Amino acid sequence: MDNRAKSKKRIEWGFLIALLVIISLAFAVLIEPFFGAIVWGVVVAVLFRPVYERLLAHFPGRSNLAAAITLILILLLVVVPAILLGMALVQEAASLYTRIENGDIDFGAAFAAFENSLPHWMQAQLAAYGYGDFASIRAEIEQYISSILEFLLSQLLSVGQGAFQFMLGLGVMLYLTFFLLRDGRALTERIGDMIPLDETKRDILMEKFLVVIRATIKGSLIIAIIQGSLGGLVFWLLDIRGALLWAVLMGIFSLIPAIGTGFVWIPVALYLFVTGAVWQGVVLILCGVFVISMVDNVVRPILVGRDTRMPDYVVLISTLGGLQLFGINGIVIGPLVAALFIAIWSIFSDMHQHHGRLEKISE
Repeated sequence: MDNRAKSKKRIEWGFLIALLVIISLAFAVLIEPFFGAIVWGVVVAVLFRPVYERLLAHFPGRSNLAAAITLILILLLVVVPAILLGMALVQEAASLYTRIENGDIDFGAAFAAFENSLPHWMQAQLAAYGYGDFASIRAEIEQYISSILEFLLSQLLSVGQGAFQFMLGLGVMLYLTFFLLRDGRALTERIGDMIPLDETKRDILMEKFLVVIRATIKGSLIIAIIQGSLGGLVFWLLDIRGALLWAVLMGIFSLIPAIGTGFVWIPVALYLFVTGAVWQGVVLILCGVFVISMVDNVVRPILVGRDTRMPDYVVLISTLGGLQLFGINGIVIGPLVAALFIAIWSIFSDMHQHHGRLEKISE
């Protein structure tokens, strides 16, 4: 091939790559309004893939029917309960916020009781460190709790106010889920063929992608549902107001490794102690330590196994970063990006070591 032909070939490749980048960016901008719907469509399709394959085994050759039945199950088991939960949560959060604003829930009395229960030497020590002004501390905590409720209410109400956008996104998610269930295997093979890696490394990346989604959903989200449900049940049995709201908050905080649900039940237990509800506080602490917090250690290995779990510090940072950047979608996107980051660097390290060994042999 002469120089002119080579130059023409480079120009063609350069033009094609530039066109590919421009069109890809334009496509990304085009689908950006439905980014969340696409993410959850992929997640739900991966999670319910075993259900689809079992149905397909009962209806061989009828992939449309198997995908449609799976979609109905998704609606009944996931979508409808989530919508009903959101509606109930709006009512409960609004009721609790109103009671705090009206003074029906008196944090002042609780703080006064807590302050009076402290020994004089401890009060003096706290004052020496600048924590003696309980009135200002109380005001800050009340403001903090009100801000949390306001944020939660605004997020929930924004879904209701943008009902058309929500329903449109839900429709896109379900529509995409249907085709991902039906054509998922062919799409996976097509995407795999476009990845410029040998088959072994390509399989590692694809497997890591699927494992992380399953581990995130089956591990983190299902455990969040279990811990939140158990915590809400305990709160309801102890006649603590806003049990549903506390259950949802415990489910959210359970996504954070280490203390997790303790962010919710520990302060509530302290509140019960200082307001004189001692036995309720003791029961809540016992249930928090030996029931709610133990779910993660017992259930997670059964659902996803220990080998698929990333280090807790990676889960923590990637989950929080994902939530900050992508909102609720970051629960999946954050750990997924972290896992792919680890997988790609592992492949790169293996390739580098292999290349180094070949160089030594050649010498």
